[in-house]
Amino acid sequence: MDKNVRKVRNQDTNPCIDESDASLKCLDAHNYDKSQCSAYFLRYKNCRKYWHSMMLQRRRAGLKPDMPTANERQELLDAIGGKPY
Repeated sequence: MDKNVRKVRNQDTNPCIDESDASLKCLDAHNYDKSQCSAYFLRYKNCRKYWHSMMLQRRRAGLKPDMPTANERQELLDAIGGKPY
């Protein structure tokens, strides 16, 4: 598998895999009519925006790694009552 593909599909480095997969599945189901999948695209965009801001906060605070691991992210989401996006 290509190095970039592995990075994109890695749960620890990419927090929005589920949203990405859902938008691709929607495109497949609607014969690539993007107008039918705008809600999925918006959810993915909001996911990326949320986790990017989280990464910046951690970087400013000096926490490593910049992006929380999959387990840490799940604990954070559970603490706030689910996905905020």
